[in-house]
Amino acid sequence: MIELYYWTTPNGHKVTIFLEEAGLDYKIFPVNISKGEQFNPDFLKIAPNNRIPAIRDMAPADGGEPLGIFESGAILEYLADKTGKFLPKEPRPRFNVLQWLYWQMGGLGPMAGQNHHFVQYAPERIPYAMERYVKETNRLYGVLNKQLEGKEYIAGAYSIADMASYPWVVPYERQQQKLEDFPNLKAWFERMAARPAVQRAYAKAKEVNGTPTVSEDAKKILFGQTAR
Repeated sequence: MIELYYWTTPNGHKVTIFLEEAGLDYKIFPVNISKGEQFNPDFLKIAPNNRIPAIRDMAPADGGEPLGIFESGAILEYLADKTGKFLPKEPRPRFNVLQWLYWQMGGLGPMAGQNHHFVQYAPERIPYAMERYVKETNRLYGVLNKQLEGKEYIAGAYSIADMASYPWVVPYERQQQKLEDFPNLKAWFERMAARPAVQRAYAKAKEVNGTPTVSEDAKKILFGQTAR
């Protein structure tokens, strides 16, 4: 059994996609980040960075106590190793997958996230910031489009790199991007969307949070926290 501490964000979707693809037994514990539930002391014991997702593996391979893991990339890598799925064991193909997983974690996710913030949520429109992150998102789409030339999936075979990247491309319209400008990425996007496990993962999201909105009160919780 995997306990999944989850909300309906791109990073949350990564993990539900994996769990559905792998057929693992799991239970979702919603963490409504718009209400500040990510600051619950019990959640912070698993995820000290107060961000979703996080998991607890109730039956880790070492037979010890339940194992908690935070950070979506680390969760995907852990689950892939646990199940032996979607991450090769041989060094060359393994690190081909991992470099694209880390590319998403360090590039596509953060840059698209800033795009979302300044285009959708910022209390004042800052043209420089908006242009900066829309253009950087576009550049990263171009990188992915080039990588996908002649391939069905990012690293060749379907892997955790695809699971990590797809949810960050789903809101492409909000990111002011056109998939038609990136034909290889568009074909991959449609291929991903057609996978039954991906469809099940997004159906789960609707069950957890049927009307995702960010209110003014939620913005005060989500944006601009300090250490205090």
